[in-house]
Amino acid sequence: MTVILTEKAEFRLRTFLQGSANPSPEKGIRVGVNDGGCNGYEYTIDIANAPRPDDVIEQQGKIKVYIDPKSVPLLQGVVIDFLEGLMESGFKFSNPNATDTCGCGKSFQAGDCTPAAVPCS
Repeated sequence: MTVILTEKAEFRLRTFLQGSANPSPEKGIRVGVNDGGCNGYEYTIDIANAPRPDDVIEQQGKIKVYIDPKSVPLLQGVVIDFLEGLMESGFKFSNPNATDTCGCGKSFQAGDCTPAAVPCS
């Protein structure tokens, strides 16, 4: 399994999916990684109406998770949680592939910024 959703994250994502327009049995979330952020990569999470042809598809409880193939090596084993508090609320990513993270927790570095996560030299 590439991405693991905690119970709180799954509950919150189900709420988002139920509240969005166009109900469909293919509706799920798209999780990925883009170049950017303050550390090289930044996480993305969006509602998706259907998978793309090359997506890796996983089922987490009642949530379909779609991951583009480029992001799979960088998200292998990532745990997505949802925090609710006075100071901070939102999705939190815990990534075993990250060699460095930023203070905001929304971006990370993996080795030399390649999907193979080659150690920094």
